[in-house]
Amino acid sequence: MGEDEPLDEWAARREMRLRLVGERKAVRLGGNPHRAAHVDPDAPRLIVEWDGYAWQPVTLVDDYAAACRTLNPPPEPPPNNPTPPRPPTVPGTGRHRKP
Repeated sequence: MGEDEPLDEWAARREMRLRLVGERKAVRLGGNPHRAAHVDPDAPRLIVEWDGYAWQPVTLVDDYAAACRTLNPPPEPPPNNPTPPRPPTVPGTGRHRKP
């Protein structure tokens, strides 16, 4: 038998395998839970969140599309800070250009 692994190394390796606290998923209510999520798109979904120990209910949504919107919200628009304009490109005779 080899040496035992130090506890801090084992804990770090274990943390990498675990779910992140706050991870969310949608669970179909009714029907066969082992079928693919898109098979019954009109079934209601329960959104659950991992708290580190168990999945906790967060909200109930109407269907698959609503669950997708809840789990993957659109990105927020960028702040209203205009970026400086790029200098205009000038035709050149660089080595990468064909003569």
